[in-house]
Order: sequence, then C-alpha cells, then structure tokens
Amino acid sequence: MSDRVIAMIPTYNESGNISDLIHAILMLGPEYSALVVDDNSPDGTWEIVQTLAAENPGRVHLLHRVNERGRGSAGIAGFVEALRLGADYVIEMDADWSHHPRFIPQLTKLARQGADVVVGSRLVKGGGETGRSPLRTLITFGANLYIRLVLGLTLRDCTSGFRVFRRNVLATIDFSKLNSNGPAIVQEMLMACKVQGAKFAESPIQFEERRAGTSTFNIRIMLAGLSSVLKFRLRDWKQVLRSKVSSGN
Repeated sequence: MSDRVIAMIPTYNESGNISDLIHAILMLGPEYSALVVDDNSPDGTWEIVQTLAAENPGRVHLLHRVNERGRGSAGIAGFVEALRLGADYVIEMDADWSHHPRFIPQLTKLARQGADVVVGSRLVKGGGETGRSPLRTLITFGANLYIRLVLGLTLRDCTSGFRVFRRNVLATIDFSKLNSNGPAIVQEMLMACKVQGAKFAESPIQFEERRAGTSTFNIRIMLAGLSSVLKFRLRDWKQVLRSKVSSGN
C-alpha cells in the first residue's frame, strides 16, 4: 500500500480557489488527499469543500471551525487532524495557488528519501517569485535573514508555508503547547522540529500571486510575527515535545 499523503490547507474566504486546487491535488495520484481547515468562511468555502468531500469519500476532508479563527490555530488543528486521519506525510500549503500543486511530488520525494521536513523554497537555486513587487521580495529576503540569525536556523526560506512533514516528526510534538495564532506558526513549527533533531531539506518553488480573493496579510500581522520570533528564541523548546529527545540540529 502506498504511503498516505494529506495536503492540509487552512482557508478563509477562498471560494474562488479551493475547488480547482483540490482537484489538482487529487490528480497527483491515489495516495494524495486533501484536508481543508476552514474558519467558517462567509463566502461559502467550507460548503464547497463539504460537497467535494461527499463526492470524494476518503480523499477530501473538511474541518469546519465555527468558534475559532486564525492561521496559526487552524494550522495546529490541521496537523492534529491529519495525524488522526492516518497521514504518513502532511503537506502544509496555502489555498490561493501561491503554492502550486505541481511542486508537491518533488517535495514529497525528498521526504520519502529521508528528510523529516521539506521546505518549498523561493530562496534556493531554481526558486523564486512571480507577480510580486521588488519591495515584497526585499521584505521576504530581510525577514528570512532576521529569522535565521535570531533562531539559528540553517534554512534559506524560513517564512515559506509550503512544507512537507513526516509523520514521526509531527507525532513527537505536543500541539497543545503551541500558541501562535498567526503566520508565526510557520517558525514555531520549524523550531519544534529543530529541537528534536529533525533533518531539513529545501526544494525550489516559484511562489505566485494569488489567483482569486483577497489576502488578509498586512504590516501589522507581519510585525507581530517578527516579534514572536524573539519570544521563540527564549523559549524552552523541550516543553513542546511529547518525549525527551536530544537537542540535535
């Protein structure tokens, strides 16, 4: 039996993107499925996914959150649910097509070859961005430099939310101890993996501007995320693990 690969996709108002994205993921092969974590989108995103789940039993899943909202907590809930569903590998990705499914097979291949965490990277050879302003590209570069210096990460693209995680590295994390409610969950997850000695790899992707809808990202959210990085530096990361591990990496 093939390993089960679940693409975990947090959503809020992505009705213009989600159906085509899910179909593209399912077309990758029978081992791929999709889990959408939706924060009760008023545009009906969750209803579209609910219909797709009925049409594709066992391959499309919906986690409909009515009382919570936020990119960070949605990601945490999604990882927990993906493990419950029996995922061997969990893909984390955005719903707006900035993370194109065509890159998933290569990311998954590196995980199958032994990497615990594979990051879809804009900042390694072959990677990049399309449709973005020079200012946004500069901000991405500066934020990554800051994060690498503060957290001691060796990854080039520490802000990429397009990643693949092996089940074993996720199962070691006590998700109840993670507390990022915004985009800083990306770095919080990296640190929770780093402290257990996870093996990281990066694979080039082309980051694209969203196809439809409006991004909720803004300067306030960005600054809050960068502030969280400083808190992560001082945290006792062993407290987020389920068992004692070496400090590694």
